[in-house]
Amino acid sequence: MSTTENDRPAEPLAGAALPCSEPDRNCPLCPRLVSFREEARVREPTWFNSPVPSFGDPKARLLIVGLAPGMQGANRTGRPFTGDYAGDLLYATLLEYGFAKGVYQARPDDGLTLIDCRIGNAVGCVPPQNKPLPVEIRTCRRYLAAKIETMQSLRAIVVLGRVAHDTTLKVLGLRAAEAPFAHGAVHRAGALRLYDSYHCSRYNTNTGVLTPDMFRSVFAAVRADLGERSTAS
Repeated sequence: MSTTENDRPAEPLAGAALPCSEPDRNCPLCPRLVSFREEARVREPTWFNSPVPSFGDPKARLLIVGLAPGMQGANRTGRPFTGDYAGDLLYATLLEYGFAKGVYQARPDDGLTLIDCRIGNAVGCVPPQNKPLPVEIRTCRRYLAAKIETMQSLRAIVVLGRVAHDTTLKVLGLRAAEAPFAHGAVHRAGALRLYDSYHCSRYNTNTGVLTPDMFRSVFAAVRADLGERSTAS
């Protein structure tokens, strides 16, 4: 476990405006993603086709950071990890460890709710071939930083994959050398614990890079460290 002297961001002053933690529906910041989004809106007008907002309570102690919305999943449905295989594994695991309740049915109106947990992405918009460019990751980092800053009860962050890991390190002020990515690794940033996991994509599970047991072990560690759900959520 790595450590740093960095503390959590200070709470905003009374009356101060909170930083914006979600991009606008028509966010113009990444031209390539804007063009891709507009093409999707023409091709699939009934889909969400916008930056996908985080799902869950801002008062939660756990934040999960994925890569970006999947074309057939969150970009279609408007809820993170909803409508593709990655969501099947993620939500089943969250239900198993008490971070969600209800029944996951791969649609945003299925009634599933998160408990003491919030889910977001390193990049808010769907990228071509599910591969955001470095400049797009840097540009969208402002929203991840605002999300972390405004979650005042936050104690644990699960990062899904190296891109989510690397951009979260930059937000937290950690150097890559002191917090190298490795599945199952846990790093410290002040009061926060950062948990590494391989992304729960179909490719990773089909190739054996990630097994359901490996994925569950990460959330078992989070549950053990956090204990029971927070009464604030």
